[in-house]
Amino acid sequence: MRKRILIPVTILLAAGIGGGYWWHHWRVAETPSDVLTLYGNIDVRLVNLAFNAEGRIAAMNVDEGAQVKAGDALATLDTRPLKLAHAAAVANAAAQRERVQELEAGTRPEEIRKLEAQVKAARTRSANLERSYRRIHDLEQKDLASPQQSEDARTAADAAAEDAQALEAALDLALAGARKEEIAAAKATRAALEADAALAEHNLREGVLRASSEGIVQSRILEPGDMASPQCPVYTLARTKPLWARVYLAETELGRVRPGMPARVLSDSFPDKTYAGWVGYISPSAEFTPKSVQTEQTRTGLVYQARVFVCNSGGELRLGMPVTVRLDLDAKLLAQPGCTGDPGP
Repeated sequence: MRKRILIPVTILLAAGIGGGYWWHHWRVAETPSDVLTLYGNIDVRLVNLAFNAEGRIAAMNVDEGAQVKAGDALATLDTRPLKLAHAAAVANAAAQRERVQELEAGTRPEEIRKLEAQVKAARTRSANLERSYRRIHDLEQKDLASPQQSEDARTAADAAAEDAQALEAALDLALAGARKEEIAAAKATRAALEADAALAEHNLREGVLRASSEGIVQSRILEPGDMASPQCPVYTLARTKPLWARVYLAETELGRVRPGMPARVLSDSFPDKTYAGWVGYISPSAEFTPKSVQTEQTRTGLVYQARVFVCNSGGELRLGMPVTVRLDLDAKLLAQPGCTGDPGP
């Protein structure tokens, strides 16, 4: 009876030892020491898109979940006030440009000839009145004219001479043209009005809200009829490029992981597919392990955040999706990390 009991126990012990050796060998082969496995979530950048001008929204072109490319028109404002402001600014700038050209060109030849004729006529009139005064003055000496007549003739001659001098000065100014200070002031005003016109044109272009980059519309915040302003977001855009997995490294793993190291990213949603990636960022400061991170190490230890950029050409990976990241610690660093140079699984 004792032998019957002893033999099965020996067999069981041998089977247990053999099974333990086989399980340990299988685990080592499955997760070799030169492969580091990390766990994290897909993360993206969120952009709040807002108009750079104020106005009432006329149209919203996309809804939540829409995939957009950089430059796509997402919404438009009622641009009628902006168009009127632009037209007025353009007209003011054009009028000032004509004023500058007028000052730089100087007085027209026709106006100069007119002034020359007026100067000639004024000189002739002044000379005639001067001769008339002399005759009356001579008659006064002979008591043939009163002193009042002589004084009136003198006053008329002096006035004619002053008129001639004034016209001569006007002719000199016409020939000299505008002062350089006046032209400089007119040019400064022209520059200011042209800047106003450019700003009005810019505001008119800003009446269309365009996607800043490729991504997916996550939130549609405003609707047609709402008042928009630079401080009020209209859409929230989740950028699909770049896409990365947020993982955490223990202090003992910092010396083994370097930026540019190739990575493989796996997801439970697509278990048969491996996404190529690379280590792009390692935080310079430590933090406590977030509760959402699933690791085999203690949650109370300090870890360092890292970003593993992922190539997601098919768009399967989404914000918040849990993923597994495997790093080949013996692999060479990528010279130029990027999705065009896929490091492979």
